[in-house]
Amino acid sequence: MSNVPLLEPALNIIEKYKEHPVCVSKNRLLPMKSNQRLNTYLKELADICGITKPLTTHIARHTFATTVLLTNGVSLEATSKMLGHKSIKTTQIYGKIVESRVGAEMDQLSEKLFSPKNEDSKKAQ
Repeated sequence: MSNVPLLEPALNIIEKYKEHPVCVSKNRLLPMKSNQRLNTYLKELADICGITKPLTTHIARHTFATTVLLTNGVSLEATSKMLGHKSIKTTQIYGKIVESRVGAEMDQLSEKLFSPKNEDSKKAQ
């Protein structure tokens, strides 16, 4: 169980299905299909879109973790919590893939330490 604030699009989807008969009868937020059924749908979508890489719910989680969370600066700890990992070591596997973040974070550090704006405030002190 995890308590994670949701982004507006996710809240809108939950609202859309609030009165769905399956959600009401099973006391769920969304009318979920089985993992096997979702993987079948993902395969169909991949075929339609000409994607040759196999798509599965596991790959979707991995993509979410790397391209949405870690690449956009969400911490490894928060990513681990959102994915429901018991150990941060599991999440660190995802983090190794996002080497581009190292360069981006060094650029941010350089900007903070050496930007002309920061030089002016250092002189004023």
